[in-house]
Amino acid sequence: MSEDNDLFGARPEAVPVDAVPEPRASSKSAAAPSYSAADIEILEGLEPVRRRPGMYIGGTDSNALHHLFAEVIDNSMDEAIAGHANRIEVHLGADGYITVTDNGRGIPVEKHPKFPNRSTLEIVHTVLHAGGKFDSKAYETSGGLHGVGVSVVNALSDEMVVEVARDQQLHRIIFSRGKVVEDVTNIGRVNNRRGTTTRFHPDPQIFGDTAHFSPERLFRMTRAKAYLFGGVELRWSCDESLATSDVPAKAVFHYPGGLRDFMEARIEGETRVVDDIFSGSLGKAGSHGAVEWAIAWTVGDGGVSSYCNTVPTPDGGTHESGLRTALLRGLKNYAELTKNKGASILTAEDVLAHCSAMLSVFIREPEFVGQTKDKLASGEATRIVDNALRDAFDHWLAASPNQAGKLLDWAIERAEDRLRRRKEKEIDRQSATRKLRLPGKLADCTQTAAQGAELFIVEGDSAGGSAKQARSRASQAVLPLRGKILNVAGASRDKLASSQIIQDIIQAVGCGTRDRYREEDLRYDKIILMTDADVDGAHIASLLMTFFFQEMPKLIDGGHLYLAMPPLYRITQGAKTLYARDDAHKAELMATEFTGKGKVDVTRFKGLGEMPFAHLRETTMAPASRTLLQVKVRDDLDATRTTVDRLMGNKPESRFEFIQQNAAFVTDLDI
Repeated sequence: MSEDNDLFGARPEAVPVDAVPEPRASSKSAAAPSYSAADIEILEGLEPVRRRPGMYIGGTDSNALHHLFAEVIDNSMDEAIAGHANRIEVHLGADGYITVTDNGRGIPVEKHPKFPNRSTLEIVHTVLHAGGKFDSKAYETSGGLHGVGVSVVNALSDEMVVEVARDQQLHRIIFSRGKVVEDVTNIGRVNNRRGTTTRFHPDPQIFGDTAHFSPERLFRMTRAKAYLFGGVELRWSCDESLATSDVPAKAVFHYPGGLRDFMEARIEGETRVVDDIFSGSLGKAGSHGAVEWAIAWTVGDGGVSSYCNTVPTPDGGTHESGLRTALLRGLKNYAELTKNKGASILTAEDVLAHCSAMLSVFIREPEFVGQTKDKLASGEATRIVDNALRDAFDHWLAASPNQAGKLLDWAIERAEDRLRRRKEKEIDRQSATRKLRLPGKLADCTQTAAQGAELFIVEGDSAGGSAKQARSRASQAVLPLRGKILNVAGASRDKLASSQIIQDIIQAVGCGTRDRYREEDLRYDKIILMTDADVDGAHIASLLMTFFFQEMPKLIDGGHLYLAMPPLYRITQGAKTLYARDDAHKAELMATEFTGKGKVDVTRFKGLGEMPFAHLRETTMAPASRTLLQVKVRDDLDATRTTVDRLMGNKPESRFEFIQQNAAFVTDLDI
């Protein structure tokens, strides 16, 4: 057997060459464009930048336009951080030109070893990936890493003039759209000047005729650089025609306090969760591994502003991961020391909620996501920041237990809010696929409109039975509660979510809680708390009011919450019957209303469940004869919240202190 047959089967018969049909011509092939070596373009110099600016600066919008300024000032900042410059000047002209000047070493102007016929100054501005920051010889840390920053600015400017004062000689070179217009020229001797001056104008062919720099934005960007490095002075100026109330014609920025000064200005006027700012630094600014931070917790929106080698990273990155890890671990460790079990539900988002944070890190040869450097990707940045903040945060918390406790309680509250919102979303999703589910113990009224409808929340099944008999079925609903409601002021969100009594109340009322409260979904016009007229009843009413104050404050603001006033005594003499709210009221009635002859019968109700439903209707539920107390929050909301936290919160020492302070005011104690 042949090898071919063994492997592939029988060999086909040979076909004459002239019998092989030619490929059938396609109808599309005749119209297809040619494709040859001549169609392959080779873009030289800076032409790739002009063809695809989005690859280098993210686009051609306002953000990309201002990115040009960032690239130029970052070079000057690198000189300052390296210790070779202490002053940077920025000027915005009415003609749209920006000028950035530093007193650093100045870009080298001599011929480059690799290009013996061209100046190094020209190479830096016209060749992509040409620069002095690829290793740590010239700069230990720097913001410009790819060697494309200033050359990209040159490519996208219709004019750029660069002057270098070096070795007491002033040199100048002029470019237009990335090409040399005037070669390096020695202007002459200068005795008291050194450094680099770059003046450029964005090309309208790239950014459009109407594109222009925002003085406000450039002003803020300039000031931010001064905060990031206390060893440099930034001088801002603009033409008088550009000056506004927010942007002066001239300003000098120098902040030895660094990011702490920045944070003080940033949160000025905001309400703080804790008074102090957590700030500090580790290492010398500009050296590898140096970190500086300033963090404040406020009730405002907040946000994290991070930088790597003074370059803003608005999309965060690995250094922000280190910040999140250090703060979360530190707060959980403090909670463990103080035996606060509520911290087990904390996440980094809870700790950073409404947190204003400034973070600056310096690392050698950092890796960014994209040329625009919006996000840091260097893995070691997480470890550097975490190590720098870990001990410092622990010491900061331990140094001030009061503010540490406030911060911990606040973070736990944020976590509970997060869990509550998640739970409510789950309920919303469930409600979308099924009919409204009401608590099984709820005896609802027959009318569907909220206006005029009333919900009586009563204490116990026995009282609930009496209330159901005494009510008006058309407009009055009854929800009996078994046992005491959870004290929400000292409970975690998990406990709230697992409490059947609380879930029954929320479902019966129907309007949602906290920031998900919806007035239009409220099922009743009046929510009436009806408990026994004794100490236990008052305690349950206090717990219920605390629940509505914390979870549905807008329901109270809307005037929907009431207290029923059931009597404690029934007093009868002959055909005369009156009801007394308490012992004092009974004594008053006995002295004023029952002075005649005849036996006086006094009946003390053991509770609502022991009261005949006819008496309950007459005294407590019938609108024509009952008395209701409307629950309101006094004008000083903060004082009310403090009192509720003090008396109902999870710190017994606060209640003990209150009892000590007010014991002298007790005149009658019924034991």
